[in-house]
This record gives sequence, structure tokens and C-alpha cells, in this order.
Amino acid sequence: MRATLAAMCVGAALGGPATAADRIDAPLDGLSGDPARGRAIVLNRQKGLCLLCHSGPFPEQRSQGDLAPDLSGVGARFDPGQLRLRIVDSRRLDPASIMPAYHRTEGLARVAAPYRGKPILGAQEVEDVVAFLSTLR
Repeated sequence: MRATLAAMCVGAALGGPATAADRIDAPLDGLSGDPARGRAIVLNRQKGLCLLCHSGPFPEQRSQGDLAPDLSGVGARFDPGQLRLRIVDSRRLDPASIMPAYHRTEGLARVAAPYRGKPILGAQEVEDVVAFLSTLR
């Protein structure tokens, strides 16, 4: 995975045309995602925290965020490779992004000692979230 990220160019704009610089095409560690597990992560307010900033087609969830784009239709706007990069490290596309790097562990600032070197989401969890978000069309 590190080699994939290191080989990528930086600078594609969010929502712009798909390029090699705005994606991680290969699933992390060659894993397949499960949309049901991914949905559970997205809705989990302790693990993914997605709804802190995003809203989406989740009528059963109260207090959805409005700081980041609505997740409704995200699977139609971005392909799995584009979604994967945005989850792994959105700052590769937008250095000013407030979205955390859910899978990157190097070069982060202000990380509490017990969490240093540990991703927020493991490779399987990233792939599960990608699989779920891809279903939102």
C-alpha cells in the first residue's frame, strides 16, 4: 500500500475528472469489502465518526453533519479507487481537508501516544467502507 501511495501524484481536485492521481485502484492488501460491515462502520459514532461531518441517506440516524459533502449518491460520483483514496488520505487531494487520514499513519501531527503508528481503520475496514459507499447511487 505504501508503494501505491508513494507512486501517486498529488493535485487532482475533489470531484474532478478521474486521473491516476486521484485514486488507489488496488484494494488494500488485496481484500474484498463487505457493504453491510461498511455501513455499520459509517454509522458507528465511535469507530468511523463519518456522520460527525457527513450526512446521507440514513433517516434512522439523528444529528448528521453538514461540514462535508452529503454521502447520498457518492457511489455514482466516485469509483471505488477514488473513494479508497479519499478514505485512506483525503489530504492527498486537498491539503486543507479536515477529514482524517483513516489509514495513513506516517507524518501525522498531534497523535496521542497510544494511537501512534495505528490507523483509524484497518485495511479490511477501509475496503468495507468503500464497498458500502459504492452502493450509494
